[in-house]
Amino acid sequence: MENSPLYKIANPESIAFFGASNNPSAMGTSILNSIRALGFTGRLYPVHPKEAQVQGLEAFGAVADLPQVPDLAVLVLPTAIVAETLDACGQKGIRHAIVVSGGFTEIGAAGAQLQQALENVAQKHGIRFLGPNCTGIVNSHHRLNSTFLPYDIRPGFIGMASQSGSFITQMFDYLGRYGLGYSTGFSVGNEADIDLVDCLQYLARCPHTRVIALYIESIRRGREFIETARAIVPHKPIVAYYVGGSEEGRRAGFSHTGALAGPDRLYTGIFRQSGVIRADSITELFDFCWVLGTCPIPAGKEVIIQTHSGGPGAVAADACGRSGLKLPALDADTLARLAPFVPHTGSCHNPIDLTFTRNPLDYYLKIPEILLESPSCRSVLTYFLVPSKTVRQSLELMGVAADQLESETEQVLATIAEAIAALPAKHGKPLVGFSFRNHEDPFARMLYALGLPVLPDPGRAARALAALVAYRRLKMKIEKSGSN
Repeated sequence: MENSPLYKIANPESIAFFGASNNPSAMGTSILNSIRALGFTGRLYPVHPKEAQVQGLEAFGAVADLPQVPDLAVLVLPTAIVAETLDACGQKGIRHAIVVSGGFTEIGAAGAQLQQALENVAQKHGIRFLGPNCTGIVNSHHRLNSTFLPYDIRPGFIGMASQSGSFITQMFDYLGRYGLGYSTGFSVGNEADIDLVDCLQYLARCPHTRVIALYIESIRRGREFIETARAIVPHKPIVAYYVGGSEEGRRAGFSHTGALAGPDRLYTGIFRQSGVIRADSITELFDFCWVLGTCPIPAGKEVIIQTHSGGPGAVAADACGRSGLKLPALDADTLARLAPFVPHTGSCHNPIDLTFTRNPLDYYLKIPEILLESPSCRSVLTYFLVPSKTVRQSLELMGVAADQLESETEQVLATIAEAIAALPAKHGKPLVGFSFRNHEDPFARMLYALGLPVLPDPGRAARALAALVAYRRLKMKIEKSGSN
């Protein structure tokens, strides 16, 4: 990984920063503050021609005045002076940069000339850079965030490469709702130098990355993309969202980054050859990454649905069928083991609809284990409904003292969450939840923290499970073709 051109960009020990000032509303100031807010531990060198201090940091009048050669330069400057500033960085010995500034190829011929000048400077000095027209990098494990919004969520396992400048930034809050986060996220912008293929190669080796997500408006190096992805897929899943397939998407992508998109069917073929799983929306992109990054790979497409409400169970069954999953009947031994827990009002026809259980903990502590041990089961899809208030009320009725209710409720919920979250690894089979409960519910937060995916509706859960099944098929196909 250290040999990647992205290593020093994602893991710098020192940064020269161009474009921050004492104006709190300036873009450069926002980005500098984001770097500091995440707790970057390296040296920060603001470069400003007039200010002796920038945001409380010692500033330097020119890059030549810096006391050391920084690992990385971040440029948030007017377009017209970007190339000359990068040239000064090259003369200083800086060999890695992030060019946040826009106004290049994405605006037409005049911008294309400026971008060519930028590329010429970089080639002259051997500088590798992200951008232009990007927000750079978030590496939560290195405490580096060069985007304009604070990264205030947990370090994660999703490696992201995006051709949209601010896309990785816009997703901070969304991922945080579900206890997710980036391992490393790259905004590549116009890809004047470093592109998606370089990002794939880096993320393939990143020890914190379990699954790779791509936001694509065009693929410039098609053959290299396919070859690189095929080498990665047997070891890590890749999920892509392509936005240039329609005429409207193609036009938007061109005005956004200057990307020349291709027809939808072309990209479907590229992804199929590459072993890349295609998502049809931003929601699917991260749903698939969530399940692929946390679940064992199932041995087949047979799913058992567990529910205590007929409606959600029926909806889940329909969603599974539409996603190409199968609902097998349970064998006699599994039915016999379930019998003590299923009331006469329940059903074991898959979906397993309990309607109620005498001991509510059986629903989470005993029944899922029986289902996962069934020989006909490859995955379990479970409807979660454990309102914290209900647990608290039950404890209150049992005589728990008022001053102990909060701690006892938390302990019961933690016991349930820990027990059910341990089941997938124990049995080597995925268990995916779905729930209409608020994602801020304490029980949901516990499950997220323990790595158990609980999606907001059964359709999304079924499609994510289908992506997990598809990954197994793609992985096996590539491995088989590689051995021939």
